[in-house]
Amino acid sequence: LMLNIVDLGLVYDIAVTEEKSAEITMTLTSPGCPAGPEIISNVQRETHMAYPDLEEVNIHLTWTPFWNPDMMSDEAKDELGIF
Repeated sequence: LMLNIVDLGLVYDIAVTEEKSAEITMTLTSPGCPAGPEIISNVQRETHMAYPDLEEVNIHLTWTPFWNPDMMSDEAKDELGIF
């Protein structure tokens, strides 16, 4: 997919602490998502590149609430043909 994880509805929360740590709470489309490790690695890398002053980027995977297509942006739904 060529859609970003925000439009896909995978990012639930982002917080930056005073200690220069990004805490990203996100999910995947399913617990067995084969792209999961790559997505997490990309999130860490891209966040470090966009915000080089951060000392840490911590990804917190959650399954609550469980992801569903209703969490996607309207643009993502249109691109994927979901109505």
